[in-house]
Amino acid sequence: MKKDIHVVGAVIINKNKILCAQRGPDKSLPYMWEFPGGKIEPGETPQEALKREIVEEMHCEIEIGEQVEHTIYEYDFGVVHLSTYKCKLIEGTPVLTEHAAIKWLSSKELPSLEWAPADIPAIERLATE
Repeated sequence: MKKDIHVVGAVIINKNKILCAQRGPDKSLPYMWEFPGGKIEPGETPQEALKREIVEEMHCEIEIGEQVEHTIYEYDFGVVHLSTYKCKLIEGTPVLTEHAAIKWLSSKELPSLEWAPADIPAIERLATE
């Protein structure tokens, strides 16, 4: 039986653009795009995990809003349970620590990137808003 992996992703919106992050070459799903975030640690709420991950990965602070999507996707390495939330940047500027690149795109431009499969339902929902 595959391992369940519970993760969160931040749909960070700033000036009507959404932050997209490209996975590094040494990660699973190399060079695919995702919303920044990470694993929920034991005892954390999804929102607490998301705030912690964005501070660790992007060196900035966010305010978390409504949930965009919850997706369950089976990869070869496990079953990912991804919850994405709309977020507002409240302090700092995102920096690259774990990702190969970042881009700010409008919701209509999101489908132009090669997204990790678990992120695609959220992309489809955001692209129609």
